[in-house]
Amino acid sequence: MGECTGNCGGCSGCARELVLTQPELDFLRYLGQIPFLPVARTPADPTPVYREEGAPEQVGLILQCLEKKGLISLDFDKPLKGVDNGRYWDCPIRGSMALTRRGQLVLEMVECQGLEAE
Repeated sequence: MGECTGNCGGCSGCARELVLTQPELDFLRYLGQIPFLPVARTPADPTPVYREEGAPEQVGLILQCLEKKGLISLDFDKPLKGVDNGRYWDCPIRGSMALTRRGQLVLEMVECQGLEAE
């Protein structure tokens, strides 16, 4: 198996250029302040659910994009203790999310170099 060339046309996780939308960058910064956040989903729909205060409207899509870019991990087998499960009563699959090492590096570059989203 050869080395990734960054031209796979979908993942953008291995490409040398990373494009983030402003909502993705905002959520990445938010996750950089709080190491672990709750996430949930239903058995019928793999879209991640995050219902904490201040969550962006399209948070499920944002989380999917950040995970696909390798910037966050969504671990549905590692639920957080002490989370208000009332917000997630209809989502029996509960887990947690966190920055990946790549996400931490990207966030450091953004903060140090003042990079902005497209």
